[in-house]
Formats: sequence, C-alpha cells, structure tokens
Amino acid sequence: MTDTETTHQAELLRRARAGVFGIFWVNGFLLGLWVVHIPAIESKIGISHSTLGTLLLLLACGAIGGMQVSGPLTDRFGSRTLVFAAAVLLSVAAVGPGVATQAWHLGLALVLFGFANGSLDVAMNTQAVEVERRYRRPIMSAFHALFSIGGVSGSVVGAATLGVGVGPAPTLACSAIAGIIATTAFTRLLLVRREPAHRAEPAEQAHGRFSARVLALGALAFVLMLSEGVANDWSTLQVKDHLGTNDSTAALAFGAFSLTMTLGRLTADRVAGALGPVAIVRYGALIAATGLILIITSSEIFITLTGWALFGIGLSGTVPQIFTTAGNLGSGSAGTNMSRVVGLGYLGFLAGPAIIGWVTIAVPLTVAMVVPLVCVLAAAAGAGTVRRTAIHSDVDHSSVSLSVQDLDG
Repeated sequence: MTDTETTHQAELLRRARAGVFGIFWVNGFLLGLWVVHIPAIESKIGISHSTLGTLLLLLACGAIGGMQVSGPLTDRFGSRTLVFAAAVLLSVAAVGPGVATQAWHLGLALVLFGFANGSLDVAMNTQAVEVERRYRRPIMSAFHALFSIGGVSGSVVGAATLGVGVGPAPTLACSAIAGIIATTAFTRLLLVRREPAHRAEPAEQAHGRFSARVLALGALAFVLMLSEGVANDWSTLQVKDHLGTNDSTAALAFGAFSLTMTLGRLTADRVAGALGPVAIVRYGALIAATGLILIITSSEIFITLTGWALFGIGLSGTVPQIFTTAGNLGSGSAGTNMSRVVGLGYLGFLAGPAIIGWVTIAVPLTVAMVVPLVCVLAAAAGAGTVRRTAIHSDVDHSSVSLSVQDLDG
C-alpha cells in the first residue's frame, strides 16, 4: 500500500469517527428535546402524573422491542443501514408526542418513539464498535459523551423555545427536519459494512446464541445502568429529603452527577487505553461506591454533592467498556450480542428508579441508596467480565486494511 493510499484510508476512518460522533449527538439531542417538553405535553393533553407514568412504560416497552429487532437486522444489513433507518424514524417519531391530543395518541407516539430509539441505540453502538476496532485504541466513551452533550443541547433549545412561548409541536417538527438532515449528512461518513471479523471466541461463534458471556455482560450492564437510573430520577429528591434544602439547591445534585458523568466520558478512553477495560469498570465502580457512601452518611450539602459528583465520574466510563466487549465477542452476531446486552442494561435503567420507590415504603430514601451501593460493589467484583485482548490483537492482519469501497458511499 502506498503512502497516498494509507493517508486516504486514515482520512476516511477519521470521517467515520466524526459520523459516529454526529449520530450520538443527534440521538441525545432528540431525547433531550422530548424530556424538556414532557411537562408541557402533559398539561396540553390534561393527563395526571400517574397516567403519564403508565404511558412512559410504553416508551420503555417500545425501546426494548426496537433493540431486539435491530440487533439481527444490523447483523444482516450492516450497522450503517440500520443507523440511517432508525435515526430517520426517531426524527419523525419525535413529532408524535408534540401533536398528540389524547392519552392514547400519546401512548402510540411513545411506543414508536421508544422503538426507534432502541433500534438506534443498538445500531449506533455496533457502528461505534466497528470504528473503534479499526482505530485500534479505545474511543467508545467519547461517543457516549457526545450523546450526553446532545441531551444538554436539546434541553437548552427546548427550554429556550418554551421560554418564548413556542409550543411542543412546532419545535419538535423543526427538530424532525433538522434530525433527518443531520442523519443524512452524518450517515454518509459511516463505515459501509463491518470489516472481516476477528476470530470469535468458541462460545460466541454460533449466531444468535445467548451465551453465558453475553448474559454476564448483560448482568453487569443491568446493575450499572440501574445505578445510573437511580441517580437520574432520585438524586434531587434525596438531597431535598435528607438535608431539607430548597428545590434549586437540591437540583445541584443531578447537576453534579451529570457534569462529572460527561467529563468522565470525555477522558475515560485515555484511561482505558492505559489501564485496560477491567480497571475502568472495577475502579470506576469503587469510586461510585465511595460517592454513595458519602451520600448515605453525609449531613452536609457540600459533602453530599461531592458524593454525587464521585458517583457520576465513577460510572462514566463503565458502560462503554461493556458495550465494546459485547460488540467484539463474535464474528457474525455483533448486533445481536449488542441488542441483548443493551436490552438488559436498559431494563436495569428502568428498574432502578422503581425499585428505590418500593424500598422507600420501608426505609427513608437515603437508606434506599444502599441498593445502588450493592450494585456497584457487585460490578467491581465482576469487572473481569469485560476482560478482552487488546483491540485487533486477534484480527487477521491481512484483512485489517481498509478499502475505499468499505468506507465510501
């Protein structure tokens, strides 16, 4: 291969990386817009909090269904094709909640929105694993950081439009157009098809097998994303109930958590490259456990906020390591493996807040934080599940080089 060809292929790979960054940002942006409009949509339709909670379960069911459908389709048609289809569907589906006028309208809209989001989650993570594999160094956490940044961007845009009196429907309709345009542009940069695969572990070679390794990775994703879900839904209330603060001060808890989560994801790849994925999961989980111990035992706002910040930075790099390992398990079933691991993780994310709610029937909210504490300690103990050889170390090097047709399109 000539120097010119090598340079050209390196540039195509950088474009693919930029495309994945863009797709993760689009996903976060659309979700952020939806979340910030929830109160306005609830008020417009005239439904109760309990009815909204039930409808949100439909979104979750749709997401899990989309994950299971997307996995095999990604293996068959390639992750780029599924990323484009799912991201366009998500953009269009984002309009549904904004134009819903009755509860059942919103329910249908949320099923479709959830299905599209679950499908995109699997496809874009599978594409991210392909790009990371060719880069031959960890870059997965940075992709997830762009998702977080996209969520913040969507929230800011939604808050701004609501602030000037623009309702959910026009804002979400404009977001759909922007999402389709951005998806079209970013998808053109992605890898066209998966590279010739590395040799699969024997236990993973059978396509579609729900192996013990996949189950173990799913269990690890479950406990870590359960802990993340607890922070998302209960951090603010924990500070308010435990310390008796006002709403604005209590909101700093989630702010501290989400800020360090994003910053951690921006830096976790370098740490993973130096120390390996097992260290990221093990020591990250232990840092998260330290944060939870401070949260449970502290009676001072500064220490409590420090605890939530430590919880965020500890969790930040863990889940991307699980997804990377899942995507590298087998030669023909990366999408299917990813769908199962992501699906189990998503179940944990949904289950966490509900479990805490049930536990608070018997004990105070702060004491209920023992549940995620046990989860992150279990994750630290099971961190060896993500152990893998260095990216590409088991690849047939005759198949590693990229061709223009692999990347162009």
